[in-house]
Amino acid sequence: MITSTAWRGKRYAVLGLARSGVATVRALMAAGAEVVAWDANEKARDALSPSLRSRGEGRGEGATDGASHAPLSLTLADPVEIDLTGFAAVIVSPGVPLNTHPIATRAAAAGVPVIGDIELFAEARAEMPAHRVIGITGTNGKSTTTALIHHIVDTADIPARLGGNIGLPILGQDPLPEGGVYVLELSSYQIDLTQSLDCDVAVLLNLTPDHLDRYAGFEAYAASKARLFAMQAPGHAAVIGIGDAPSAEIARQIAASGRSEDLVRIAPGACLDQSRWPALQGLHNAQNALAAIAACKALGIVQDAIDKGLETFPGLPHRMERVATRRGVLFVNDSKATNADSAAPALSAYPKIHWILGGKAKAKDLDACRPGFPHVVRAYTIGEAGEMFARLLEGEMPVERSGTLEAAVQSAAARAKEGETVLLAPACASFDQFTDYEARGQAFRDAVEALG
Repeated sequence: MITSTAWRGKRYAVLGLARSGVATVRALMAAGAEVVAWDANEKARDALSPSLRSRGEGRGEGATDGASHAPLSLTLADPVEIDLTGFAAVIVSPGVPLNTHPIATRAAAAGVPVIGDIELFAEARAEMPAHRVIGITGTNGKSTTTALIHHIVDTADIPARLGGNIGLPILGQDPLPEGGVYVLELSSYQIDLTQSLDCDVAVLLNLTPDHLDRYAGFEAYAASKARLFAMQAPGHAAVIGIGDAPSAEIARQIAASGRSEDLVRIAPGACLDQSRWPALQGLHNAQNALAAIAACKALGIVQDAIDKGLETFPGLPHRMERVATRRGVLFVNDSKATNADSAAPALSAYPKIHWILGGKAKAKDLDACRPGFPHVVRAYTIGEAGEMFARLLEGEMPVERSGTLEAAVQSAAARAKEGETVLLAPACASFDQFTDYEARGQAFRDAVEALG
């Protein structure tokens, strides 16, 4: 795991014990820090390894960590309810809403910074073998672009780690050997919790309104993304998609600050031959690919390795995932498309589509999907939003009220002709019928498999 001697002997509070929280607790304790840990979910608290659970009054009572043999000091307590005076930091999960959660006020009153695991990673970098970091942010396309960059770096035979908002918690992974590259997907929430991450290459893909329940407005959300570049040292590369006005403005600000030589602008609508990249179809993936190419070139990766990486990239589960081709019909799982903006690219990527959509709606319109409507042969609505979406789409295209995902797959498969695509792009959250978008995507896979 990644640790730092700077944490030794200090006190930290960790709020949120999902995977990254548990990895943070382990890394801090391995470094010899005192840790207070908490999660509102009792099962999450109970899931801590017995070797790290508190005993007596919360102290390790002579227990040791098996890896480092350092004395353990772990207390299970809610940091909102304890005196935080003297703590080095409170490390919170990105899912904790700092605009409403009382921990922000409690920590401020005690003069204690509130940070995330990415900031701890930034603090540990000085003690790690020489390496470089690529940070990728944006409203849409982060996961695909992050995974693509990681794949290209790996294809170039450079040691690489994937982390941040994707893959395994970064602190839970072993440090790379000298010359390695850490590729981090960074949400606005993670950037908010980071103060000193100097990315060798920082990437902003795009900006559209999102997560506005956590910010005072869209400008505050955009400012959060822009902080990724403010943390960079001069000479480190900034790659920015300028297809939207807010991102273009951030690019202008970087150029005006005297860093024009560091800046690479990714213009919209660039013509690329994507025929050799089966997992990177559609205009949005052309932009993702351009950002990845620019980032990898900034690292000095040769074009041959970049080309090979683009051609062999397998794509990500539930993101325009090619599930199967049956009787000439392609089945595509884009379950991660949980709103209209994220569903729109897939609708424009295939010429004749049987579109399965619906679930728990985030909005009452599908306007962002309208450019792809001419590609839709027929729509199949499911879930809680099924009736609303059916009414919206009637008159635009043939619509079937399927109700369930299984019924929609069966009907679409029966109607689709050779050369057409059955596409799950729900434009909705999954929580009406599924536990999450991954379960919905797996149900789509299962329904396609059941077709025989």
